[in-house]
Amino acid sequence: MTAYLNALGLNCALGMNTAEVARQLAAGSTTGMRAEAGWVPERTVTVAAVRGALPTIPARLAEQASRNNQLLLQAAQQIDADIQAVIERYGRQRVGIVLGTSTSGIDEASRGIAGYLREQQFPAGYDYRQQELGAPASFLADWLQLCGPSHVISTACTSSARALMSARRLLELGVCDAVLCGGVDSLCGLTLNGFSALEAVSDQRCNPFSRNRNGINIGEAAVVFLMTREPLASNATPVALLGAGASSDAHHISAPEPTGRGALQAMRKALAQARLEPQHISYLNLHGTATAHNDAMESLAVAELFPLGVPCSSSKPMTGHTLGAAGALEAAFCWLSLQPGQSLPPHVWDGQPDPALPALHWVRPGDSLPTGRPRYLMSNSFAFGGNNVSLIIGDAP
Repeated sequence: MTAYLNALGLNCALGMNTAEVARQLAAGSTTGMRAEAGWVPERTVTVAAVRGALPTIPARLAEQASRNNQLLLQAAQQIDADIQAVIERYGRQRVGIVLGTSTSGIDEASRGIAGYLREQQFPAGYDYRQQELGAPASFLADWLQLCGPSHVISTACTSSARALMSARRLLELGVCDAVLCGGVDSLCGLTLNGFSALEAVSDQRCNPFSRNRNGINIGEAAVVFLMTREPLASNATPVALLGAGASSDAHHISAPEPTGRGALQAMRKALAQARLEPQHISYLNLHGTATAHNDAMESLAVAELFPLGVPCSSSKPMTGHTLGAAGALEAAFCWLSLQPGQSLPPHVWDGQPDPALPALHWVRPGDSLPTGRPRYLMSNSFAFGGNNVSLIIGDAP
């Protein structure tokens, strides 16, 4: 079965819609990365926030108001016409929702608890449902009045990559005829302080695969794909999720398996499902967090799978690590790269390779995909607990 990735709505530090993001992505823009105080005590850290105006949560859903849901609403509104078309065609009970997140409304919850500790009562507007991990899917289903399957996956940094896998499965099983899938995560103090406690947060812009890399930047984003078994009339360049592979090496609660064994297994599974060989992949979006251990293991895995090399880059110096949204966001970058006239995301770094790592083939500004078809792109996502996902996005058959 072909899982078509039709309409796409998104926001991140690069922009508030596909046109803005595509333009800034191709330029290798890092303007969305800014140093901010106040997130981590006695530190200034670089974060990648969504800077544009966000819509107000409708009054009938006021108890679900959170920045996370505002980001999600803004992305979904971009493709509302396509969503309404599939609702009209298939019915509300045949349209599902699968999203990934790791924060949900935890920032609102943190402020609510702080208010309770000060005042012995929760502030006006606080609702426990804001912080539940299932909140994004519940909110989107309520906003659209959908009756199909609706759930959230929270597996840290692979959450939304797994959401795309699960959406495809719902279509394969015949449970749904269309699925809204993707991910959303918002900046919050809990996340930033947690990664800071792990000594994984860089004060400067992250520098993936450099000898000088010293940690991640956190970002926020929302991504919503409309996935169906057939292309929509509005989709001029049919793109599909052609393969997906997952593994769980369970090496450590936070550190990746150092040889890249689990990452390699996920990539090989994705290729097998897509019935492709490594030489068919024209671009690889790396997980590329700029931590010492992630970049080391990922470069080992990539060098083993692609002995002849593959054009690759990490887009996190432009968007930060958007955690639960990262897998879908970077799949979206592959989707954008397949559109006419679009360049690949360049690898933004200081150009000083780590001599301890295998050399990789970095995408430079202006590089684009081969002109022939079909074209196949891979996107990697790796998470705490040895949770690994690799997706293959390409021209639909």
